[in-house]
Amino acid sequence: MPRNRLWLEIVMLCATAAVLLALGLATVGASAALASANDQTSQTVAVDKYQAGAAQKFSGVVTDSMCTAKHDTSMNQSAAGCTLVCLKKGAKFALVDGDKIYFLSGGDGYLNKLAGERVVVSGTLEGDTIKVSSVDQPRP
Repeated sequence: MPRNRLWLEIVMLCATAAVLLALGLATVGASAALASANDQTSQTVAVDKYQAGAAQKFSGVVTDSMCTAKHDTSMNQSAAGCTLVCLKKGAKFALVDGDKIYFLSGGDGYLNKLAGERVVVSGTLEGDTIKVSSVDQPRP
């Protein structure tokens, strides 16, 4: 009988250790998930750096709303040429800044001359549209 009791104690000890280990891992996992959620919230705030309604400056490449950053190469046109062709087809001006695309409202006289070029647009952001007040080319 004492031999069976020894096995029972070993099994109970192992089961207790397994439960404590599982609880420890669950606690560490929950802490990591909370830390990750806090980091993602911080990154979201940092990415959305432009406030709606305030006059700001945005830099990027002038393009059109049809092609955005991916111009059709089959037309044998430069980015500027493709932008101007798409504008004649009804597209609107757009500004591409990395992965972000802003539609441009106003400033067409400036933008026609700067299609396909890197510019700095001053204006107010409303949703995904910038109301253009001025357009400048950055100095090299």
